[in-house]
Amino acid sequence: MSDRPDTVLGVLEAASSWLSRQGVDAPRRSVELLMQHVLGMTRLQVYLAHDRPLSREELDALRPLVARRARHEPVAHLLGTWEFHGHELEVGPAVLIPRPETEGLVDLALSRLAPDAARVVDLGTGSGAVAIALALARPDLHVTAVDLSPEALAVAARNVARHGVGDRVRLVQGTWWEPLADEEPFDGLVSNPPYVDPARPDLVAADVAEFEPGLALWTPPGSPGAAYEAIAAGIGVRVRPGAPILCETGAGAEDASLEAFKACAALRDAEILDDLEGRPRYLVAWVHGAESGSAGTDDQTGALSAT
Repeated sequence: MSDRPDTVLGVLEAASSWLSRQGVDAPRRSVELLMQHVLGMTRLQVYLAHDRPLSREELDALRPLVARRARHEPVAHLLGTWEFHGHELEVGPAVLIPRPETEGLVDLALSRLAPDAARVVDLGTGSGAVAIALALARPDLHVTAVDLSPEALAVAARNVARHGVGDRVRLVQGTWWEPLADEEPFDGLVSNPPYVDPARPDLVAADVAEFEPGLALWTPPGSPGAAYEAIAAGIGVRVRPGAPILCETGAGAEDASLEAFKACAALRDAEILDDLEGRPRYLVAWVHGAESGSAGTDDQTGALSAT
């Protein structure tokens, strides 16, 4: 093992130690990801190159990234891309960084959408992560993805183009159901809406509160269920009978979100399911009317926490 300070291992250990002293989460993993980015290597290639000296140009490219990470800027913003459901997406300050628990929302939707479902709506699409993942997993699906932010939709448009699903993912600007007044009913709904009360910033990590878009994060003060109420208000006329409704929740909004869905006359069997970490995360329900779902739905959703 080389003890030279300018080798991959030497720089990795020194930068990780410094980030740790700055209180950065996962300091070593942060440096590994930044080093992979600068060197154009995979994680395994970085590991196998521990004795390789870094050039001056490589060090000059790495230092400012590590310095920004020391200020708790998210690694995803520094890289400009992030993986979601096995696909690389552009990310940045205009959109939430897609997280593993939201991958669970996609999996749950895929387990509940009927085999003949053709049209799904994604309210508050952000980077387009959920809409694109659904379209890639189900080539028969057409997803209408709505967001209020034109900056977020610009990122989503580039992600849609990156993955070649522009013929099946349609981006629409507007607030919740407002731009969809003339649409035929959808066969299902997914959403990861804002659900954090700004009076409780302690419920999210400091770097999330500082660097991720408030429009996608914060609810009106004292109203963590506001987005779910807005979503529920349009379900009766915008989603067909028997269709599944699936939303992400958390950070103290669980009770308010469930209450909003249980108060909606168009919905039945509203409940919250846990994510893989055992936290209440997925607000699910069915639209009243025709028999819901595909065969085996209960087994599939029940198994989510065990897969």
